[in-house]
Amino acid sequence: MISKWLYYIRLLLIITLSIIFLKGCYIVSPKKTYSPKVKLPTSECRIIKHELGESCIPFHPQRIIVTDQESLEILVALGLKPIAATTANRVGNKAPILKEKIDNIIDLGKQSQPNLEKIVKLSPDLIVGFSWSSQNYQLFSQIAPTISIEYRENGWKETLLQVAKVVDKTQEAEKLLAEYQQRIEKLSLNFAEKFKNKEISVMRFYTSIQFTQFLNQLSFPVAILEELKLSIPLAQRQVSIGASVSYNNVSLERVDLLESDAMFIALDPGSEGNFQKYQNNPLWQTLNVAKNNRVYTVDSGYWIFGNILSANAILDDLIKYLLEES
Repeated sequence: MISKWLYYIRLLLIITLSIIFLKGCYIVSPKKTYSPKVKLPTSECRIIKHELGESCIPFHPQRIIVTDQESLEILVALGLKPIAATTANRVGNKAPILKEKIDNIIDLGKQSQPNLEKIVKLSPDLIVGFSWSSQNYQLFSQIAPTISIEYRENGWKETLLQVAKVVDKTQEAEKLLAEYQQRIEKLSLNFAEKFKNKEISVMRFYTSIQFTQFLNQLSFPVAILEELKLSIPLAQRQVSIGASVSYNNVSLERVDLLESDAMFIALDPGSEGNFQKYQNNPLWQTLNVAKNNRVYTVDSGYWIFGNILSANAILDDLIKYLLEES
């Protein structure tokens, strides 16, 4: 009877605080640190510091919930299976690369509006997410020990190690990175032989926005290209000098910026029509990369944001289109 009473008290608290969560989903505010409300005996947990404070994390969490697809990807790569996860708002769905590894994981709804009542009922012992607002962190800390991980697109390796430390999987993360580095070193030699001094554009088409973008040095995929000693076009590097975001918008009038030896286009779900408008435009058809049929469409689910599994999937695409087909 007491446990049932406590459940309803917690549920009422979560529903009340959910208003804070929904209002804070898209607000960027200065980060403050907070102490979580959920307390475990120190003999049963480890104190982990993170960007919003510190949390006492169980030594061997068994009921992990994640609130974004990147956290899900990392935990699966480390050999763990969360009990529940949110789905991507629009782009970033990792199902194509995670496949059967996420079978039977409970769906918590969209990343921007997770089902808070369902989270409470699942009684998680750890909640992991990326770059929350302080309001969201306070909310989830009412339910279970919560970790907020800072995510930088071109700093994905550090993010992997940070999450691995939280779940006591540092050795596994280091092994994954060592294997990835070996692959990079081998492929760098292959690309130096077949694709030396060539330039590659990486673009993204949206569903509802009419322009396109090229991704610059701050982005996840371009960071991988640079590891392979591959480069985006000089014109793109010059335009993006001093950029604070990982992309530059490109109108049809500036498609000259996209000229390159090969072009990878990450299509958001439903963006094919927008891409077709560019393809049908005479200015697009003047590009040598289009004339030479070196334009390749790829899955934005792992090309735009991601971690170790997405990075390896990008390498697979680069091999397929630049080495095997060239």
